Amino acid sequence: MLSRRSVLKAALALLAVPIGLATQEEAQAQSAPTSRPPAPRREPRPPLRRGYTWIPGHWAWKPRRGWVWTAGHWEENRRGFEFVGPRWVLRRGQWVYEPGRWVRSWR
Repeated sequence: MLSRRSVLKAALALLAVPIGLATQEEAQAQSAPTSRPPAPRREPRPPLRRGYTWIPGHWAWKPRRGWVWTAGHWEENRRGFEFVGPRWVLRRGQWVYEPGRWVRSWR
């Protein structure tokens, strides 16, 4: 049977070992592109669909593949909100993806 002291020593030793798990921000920083994303593709815009908003396609960065196009899609409207599209922003020399989101409409 293990003594309290040996269990405590083992626990402290584990705390001292770096786990190697990166946070999402660290992982993105390690694999973030330094080149500007390509110009958006021209996608055929489907006919209007009542109660839905068309979310245009965008470029996604895949570390092993480079820039990959993600096709547009329909998303159901949210009452009292409007959609702000996704975009790529240059921060500290790296391009960072800001996904599209619904923001409260003040109209």
